[in-house]
Amino acid sequence: MSNAKPAYLNVLIVEQFETAAGKTVRSWTKVGVAFPHADGGGFNIELKAFPRDGKLVVLPPQADERSAQAAEPHGAVADAACATKAPAARERSR
Repeated sequence: MSNAKPAYLNVLIVEQFETAAGKTVRSWTKVGVAFPHADGGGFNIELKAFPRDGKLVVLPPQADERSAQAAEPHGAVADAACATKAPAARERSR
């Protein structure tokens, strides 16, 4: 496994709700990507949607996304990052 930093980060919104069975679950929706500046001084963030509550979560891509990114031709990283489907139920806590 490589320790290289990913070329981008996923930008997600998290909605918490209760199922009919009374279980509290979170829904993770990918709404964009963040690309680090070459000098490491910040990020460019591209959003396709914005949450009503204004809260965003920024996480590195999961292993399966990193594999898909490596297989993409150079220049297609942004398109691949935006098109990658976010996991239906990422279990992460704050």
